[in-house]
Amino acid sequence: MKKYILPTLTVLGVAIGLLIGMSISQQANAQRIVIHNGQLQFEQNKLDRLIQLMETAYVDEINVDSITDEVMTDLVQKLDPHSAYIPKEDLEMVNSELAGSFSGIGVQFTIQQDTVRIVAVIAGGPSEGIGVLAGDKIVTVDDSVFTGKKMNNEKVMKTLRGPKGTQVKLGILRAGVSEPLYFTITRGDIPVTSVDAKFMIGKIGFVRVNKFGETTYKEFITALAELKAKGADRYIVDLRENSGGYMDQAIRMANEFLHRGELIVYSQGRAYPRYEAKADGSGRFKDVPLVVLIDDFSASASEIFAGAMQDNDRATIIGRRSFGKGLVQQQMPFDDGSAVRLTVARYYTPSGRCIQKPYTMGDQSDYNKELYERFEHGEQFSADSIHFTDTTTYRTKKGRIVRGGGGIMPDVFVGRDTTLNTPWYNKCVNLAITYQFAYQYTDQHRKELGKFKEWKELEKYLNKQNILREFVAFAQEKDIAPNEEQIQKSRPLMTRLLNAYIVRDVLGDEGFFPLFERDDEITKKAVELLSN
Repeated sequence: MKKYILPTLTVLGVAIGLLIGMSISQQANAQRIVIHNGQLQFEQNKLDRLIQLMETAYVDEINVDSITDEVMTDLVQKLDPHSAYIPKEDLEMVNSELAGSFSGIGVQFTIQQDTVRIVAVIAGGPSEGIGVLAGDKIVTVDDSVFTGKKMNNEKVMKTLRGPKGTQVKLGILRAGVSEPLYFTITRGDIPVTSVDAKFMIGKIGFVRVNKFGETTYKEFITALAELKAKGADRYIVDLRENSGGYMDQAIRMANEFLHRGELIVYSQGRAYPRYEAKADGSGRFKDVPLVVLIDDFSASASEIFAGAMQDNDRATIIGRRSFGKGLVQQQMPFDDGSAVRLTVARYYTPSGRCIQKPYTMGDQSDYNKELYERFEHGEQFSADSIHFTDTTTYRTKKGRIVRGGGGIMPDVFVGRDTTLNTPWYNKCVNLAITYQFAYQYTDQHRKELGKFKEWKELEKYLNKQNILREFVAFAQEKDIAPNEEQIQKSRPLMTRLLNAYIVRDVLGDEGFFPLFERDDEITKKAVELLSN
């Protein structure tokens, strides 16, 4: 189970992939390029002719656009697992995943019991200005019922988001208020942040980066500067569950830690000339002690950063083997507003290794099962279970051996600790009962919990409450029978998780991560290494 995946979603998408900005002629959208008498010409291909025939000569009228989208999707799926066709109705949302902002109402939400519940109101957003509060339940949108079993995250995001300046009317139920409240909200720009949290652990600055979007480097360098001002003289960069994003942002981040001329990454493809990125010497943190945290879900741009630090012997990589995505995608637009993200190159770490894990063209099922197979093979518990497909020996700047063909292997492996796990605990977590309880508890105690502005004080307060017993009763109502022996064994884990979720609902990620990371085994290993 992913450690940081929470059911709460900001009204935006999740970024996956490695993108590089290149342009392509719109003229080539529906044609292929051929050379005739020494000149480039565009020639209609067989697929285009078939679609035209279907549109003009088929016996019945058909939706050619819909059929074309299906054909395009099927065609691209015959390629590698990371190439993708994006229909025009999805393109805006997909692009906003890595953009610096999107237009919406500015809330974080969760869906419980078929109802959209507001977990947090984004500071400075449109909803905050008119009085929408955490804990409110959205029951109508533009006077239409907005609840039911068909409610899902995609529907909520598409409904609440929209062009800047447009309005949406929400009907809200609020605890303690007998009648529904109605708010007309004018959509505005909502920032998409990449840095989840930044905080101090003694003299160590901890920065968690969740993706590589348009503003990642700016956020990252600001976070480092703030931590330095607080006395940080060594740093932990947490890239766990960071699935990647823009290559240039990873390069700019790496540049901060490397000396002039040190190679960061290079890429090349059949029609893509070799491109090398080297440090320019302007980095402000070239000599500070550094640790980078990775796990199975660290991919793409995360692996570029980790690989650059590892191959230049600049940082210690701690955690578990990364995902293994060494392919570069280029987004190419079509005239109808759709686009394709096509793999055009592979990237290589400074030692020359491509960390892309094996795949079969057109077969995504086995590729997607690979992470599960790692777990089945015991890789998350023991480094001895890890095998790389590339048998070539690569060496870091100082001569250490590193491997390719399957992700970044950390310098210090930390296996998953399941000694306190029990079937009761696993079932509660896997069914999100823990999260549901935390939201309900916060909602019922917002007045007293809202008095706390610092996570340590809030945690002290929570530890004095009988939260675990309340949770056991709540879980029993959800058909999870109590097992006293298992409850006592998992008490430290469950108490930590419930406290962290409640703190998050009250104080946000800036409260959640310091509390959660304090007892995390990978973070503890990083702190131990940097402290020594």
